[in-house]
This record gives sequence, structure tokens and C-alpha cells, in this order.
Amino acid sequence: MHIAVLSQYHTNPDCPATSRHYTLLAHIAKTHRVTLLTTPAWKEQRLTEEFPWVPAGVEIREAKVPYDNKMGPARRALSFAQYAAWAVREGLRIDKPDVIWGISTPLTAAWAAAQVARWRKVPWVFEVQDLWPSFPIAMGAVPTALARQQLYHLEKRLYGSARHILPLSPDMSRYITDLGISSAKVTTVLNGTDLDLAVRATPANVAQLRQEVGLAGKRVILYAGTFGRANDIPTLVAAAEAMAATDADTVWLFLGHGYLEPLIAAAAARWPGHIRLVGGQARHDVFSWFALAAVSVVSFLSLPVLDSNSPAKLYDSLAVGTPVIVTNQGWTKALVEQYNCGWYVPAGEPGALVAQLRALLAQPEALAAAGARGRQLALAAFDRQQLAQQVQGILEASAGSV
Repeated sequence: MHIAVLSQYHTNPDCPATSRHYTLLAHIAKTHRVTLLTTPAWKEQRLTEEFPWVPAGVEIREAKVPYDNKMGPARRALSFAQYAAWAVREGLRIDKPDVIWGISTPLTAAWAAAQVARWRKVPWVFEVQDLWPSFPIAMGAVPTALARQQLYHLEKRLYGSARHILPLSPDMSRYITDLGISSAKVTTVLNGTDLDLAVRATPANVAQLRQEVGLAGKRVILYAGTFGRANDIPTLVAAAEAMAATDADTVWLFLGHGYLEPLIAAAAARWPGHIRLVGGQARHDVFSWFALAAVSVVSFLSLPVLDSNSPAKLYDSLAVGTPVIVTNQGWTKALVEQYNCGWYVPAGEPGALVAQLRALLAQPEALAAAGARGRQLALAAFDRQQLAQQVQGILEASAGSV
């Protein structure tokens, strides 16, 4: 079977990114022909050369369309449009696929997948990584009522035309079915994590890293991920500065890159040794950073659309036994409370976050127990190798080959 994959952003485990689709594609390409239509936007951000840029068996075609998290709304919109136009043209040139896998975000990538599917007269599967256009609209990136109306109409039309829909969280699935889409064509496939890479975070490797970066004897609070507008970074910085003033043996680590990086850098300059800005780490290295933390923070602004997120940092932290604090009121809050592997603190409340962190750091046994429960959950439900089998089965069924 030939599968065409339309995804604007491709990464591999050498990149400071989650690399979800690298794992899924590697599994699927063992038994099917895969053609990936993407861009090289992340290629220059590779930090190591341990992994090939694409998995064995994947044919890649790349459009030279730039993209960066620091771009403003207008520049992002241009990037999205450029990729979509190229993907449609390229999708009509490649050998006819049996099924098309369109990965959003952005929504324009899914639109391109739908257009190619229509012209090639083949089914397509819509993977929903974030709720678009709800997310950019909530962030104020779509200024006119007409544009918002058109985007919502496009979204629903795409849901209707897809043979199957793969949201990354149960809240996303609920949102889609609430629009009138049949639940029979919607399957939640969690973001998950790479357990085969997580095992590299051995006690010896973590101890070595702790020594190398000068964190011996320190209690570490970790935020790892994008420093984006949606991530409530000002709240984390305020909490970190409040703790830096009084908690001498506590260190906040900010691991990553993004729009609000200057805010973190300024705080780190004011509180050297207490707040540290660490650049992005390769996917295969990030697990050791999670493992040296006492607790990690998974934060977003208090916006209903963000409650549905399926953040990679949640899964990665639990995979190495580090419990989490979440600020979403949606399914992640329910998850960590149900399995007793984390805690909820409302977004935008640095005082509440500080109080919770201080209470937890005073109970290292409770932290360790919560982390152990989180690791068991990750082993049972978050393995991307198993998720890849699930996605492959849906693609095969959608193409009519099973």
C-alpha cells in the first residue's frame, strides 16, 4: 500500500522536538510504501547526527518554506499558504497513493491533503494535533469576523470529507463529535512518548548529567518545551523568581526555545544559579533532563481551547518517573488526578504554583511515589510503538486494504 503523508513540519530524534511522526513513520514504512511531503524547516536545528533524517523506507520530498516559532501571525500565515500550495502540486505529481494522511497543524496542511485526495480520488485520514482554527482565534491571530467564520466552515468541511479523524486527546475527540461528526469515524490516538529512548535515562547517565551541569544536591523544577505565547511563561518566571529569593537549594530549569526566551534569559541573569535557561536538547537526550528533575511543569494559558492539548512534555516526564504539575483544566488534569501521578494548579497564579511546589518538595517520598505511578501509566498506555500499530491499522482500513 502507498501512503502519502502531508506534514509541514518534519523532525527527527536529533532535533529539539517531540519527533512523534518519526516513530510512527518508521513503523509503518516497514510494511508499506510511504511518501512524505514536508519542509526542511527543522533540519538546521539538528543537534546531533545519530539518526537519519527520515526513517528507512520513507521517500521524502521537501518544499523550501521557512518557519519559526518567533514569526508573527502574518509571516506564519504566508508560510502555511506556501506549503499548502506546494503540497497540492506535489501531491498531484507523485505516484497515486492508496490513502493520504494529512497532519494538522496548521489546518492548511489538512486542506492540502483533502484537495489531493479529491483530485486523486482516494480517501484521506485527518490527524488533529491541535484544534484549529480555535487555537489561533483564541490567541488573537485571526482579527476579522469573516475570516474566523470562513475558517470554522473549512474546519467542519474537512472533518466531513475525511475518511477517518485522529485527534490527539479525548477532549479534542469530544469537540469534533459535538460538531455533529459521527463518533464512528473518530479515534483518539494520544501523543505518547518514545519508551525506547526514555530507557537511556539510566541512573548513571542522569547522575553524570547532574554532575556535568552543576546540579548536585539541588532540587530541580523543570519546564521543557516551547517558550510560546500560549505556554503561560510569565507565570512560570514569576514563580521561579519568587522561589529564587528564598529557596536556596532549588533550581528552575527552562529547557527549549521560543518567542518568550528573552523573558526567561532576563530572569536567569537576575538570579544566576537559581534560574537557568538551557537550550533545546536532542530528542534522545531530553529524557535525562526530565529524570534529574523532582517535578516538571506542563503549563498553558487559561483558555478552553488549550485544555484539549496533548503535550509531549507530559508523556516524556511520566515516562522517566518524574511527576507533573499541569495548569489545564481539561483531560490532563483528570488524568494526573485519576492516576495520582501529578497535580493541578490554575494557570496565571504564580503564588499558587509556588505554594504547591514548596509543599511537594518537602515530601520527597510522595514525589517519588507519584513518579512511579506515572511511569507505570506511561508503560501501559503511552508507548508510541503501540500507537504506531494503531495508526497503521486505521490507515489500512481507510484505504480498504483490510
